[in-house]
Amino acid sequence: MIKTPSALFKNLVLARRAFCCLLVLASGLAAGAELPKEVLQALRAAGIPAARVAAVVMPVDGARPTLAVNETQGMNPASVMKLVTTYAALELLGPAYRWQTEVFLDGTRRSDALEGNLVLRGHGDPKLTYEGFWLLLRELRARGLRDIRGDVVIDRSFFGPVEDGRIDDEAFRPYNVLPDALLLNFRSVRFTFVPEAESSTVRIFSEPTLPDLQIVNELRLSDGPCPEGRAFRDLIGASFAAAPPRAAFTGRYPASCAEHELNAALYPPEGYIASVLRQLWQELGGTWSGAVREGLAPAGAAPFYMRESAPLAELVRDINKFSNNVMARQLYLTLAGELGGAPARPENAAAAIREWLGKKGIAAPELVLENGSGLSRNERVSAATLAALLQAAWRSAVMPELLSSMPVIALDGTMRRRLRGEAISGNGHVKTGLLADARSIAGFVHDARGNRQIVVMIVNHPNAPQAQAALDALLRWTYERALTAPARPTARRPAASPRHP
Repeated sequence: MIKTPSALFKNLVLARRAFCCLLVLASGLAAGAELPKEVLQALRAAGIPAARVAAVVMPVDGARPTLAVNETQGMNPASVMKLVTTYAALELLGPAYRWQTEVFLDGTRRSDALEGNLVLRGHGDPKLTYEGFWLLLRELRARGLRDIRGDVVIDRSFFGPVEDGRIDDEAFRPYNVLPDALLLNFRSVRFTFVPEAESSTVRIFSEPTLPDLQIVNELRLSDGPCPEGRAFRDLIGASFAAAPPRAAFTGRYPASCAEHELNAALYPPEGYIASVLRQLWQELGGTWSGAVREGLAPAGAAPFYMRESAPLAELVRDINKFSNNVMARQLYLTLAGELGGAPARPENAAAAIREWLGKKGIAAPELVLENGSGLSRNERVSAATLAALLQAAWRSAVMPELLSSMPVIALDGTMRRRLRGEAISGNGHVKTGLLADARSIAGFVHDARGNRQIVVMIVNHPNAPQAQAALDALLRWTYERALTAPARPTARRPAASPRHP
């Protein structure tokens, strides 16, 4: 599309603004070059030196920051990196982008039977859930297919191979599942625990209910508080095996936990699809006795059926609200495949994002991208780059989609339990990040005077998990500072030009 001179001028102005923003941040000319005392006190209490912290606070329409500390230093942002990936995807792919999962018949159709193989080809749908897959299979039955007399071939060629890149040794945690062009239900099994006081037992059931999954239940109902996360898994003695799939629970289960859920990824890709498909196809009245294997869709063939995902604008909410690492990695490789060609490779996504940033006048020399989710020891970005990115996002046509995808302070997502009951509650959209040695926030605060402020803070230190109080202190300071800072002058708007027919 050929751009008009006015459109070109507008792009130049936007690029110049972004460049100037970075230039001012890099120059250290900010009004505040030291963290607020409340933040410093919280850092000292956590045993974190201020030198291991970077922060930027600035108005969304400001030319210079209110606060800038270590702002150009490249740091590990943890899951705040998802803002880079999701904002880039919203602009480069568009909010209405949808993923396609295609079904091919590789054989001869005779009445309701397929003499040959059924082929499933994926394009990286980040949220092909158990329910979505059931609907896909239901469509095949509605189109008259009942008996599959061959194998089910899965075509995952849209994504190239990726390194394992696990962030820890939790091999069965769903967040460590690798990207997959045909990722079904995050390869996850959800175990639900229901205490039954009358019999002093705990009932366990799984979803999906897979016929080859063995569940060992030796839980004992007990008193005491209900722990969260790793402490809960340790208390109930959770252990998992993949060959054959097995989940064992052999510890104590506090009655105070009431109903509780635990997710685990036990199966390899082919095994999970085979087990789920066999169960659902039989429930739908179909027959199939073959195997699941990898392969390619028949060249030049038209799909028998094609399922489309929800639009990108909807899926980025799951990625940012709940910090879904697997979905972020799927989106990152989708960028690579759509902009760099299949098979999608991580380096192609990084190149596309760098080019996109360059067009916005954001150089980001410190930026290191690995998988786009922040679940990485290697990814790096500066507080200045994140602030410039958020300022560009505020002026972007996709601002509403990005903003609504971010957790609301004290109300939902990963911020739902923070700053509750305080004046700042509900007055900001903030993405959070957490790793063993990194903790971060980045987003927008609607301050006490009704102005939008960009807030970025990154902590890199072994004690970073204890930095939440310091991060919350900066959010609180940003909101409350407006009550004591001089009011910003309101620019007079020029008179509207008369309209002519």
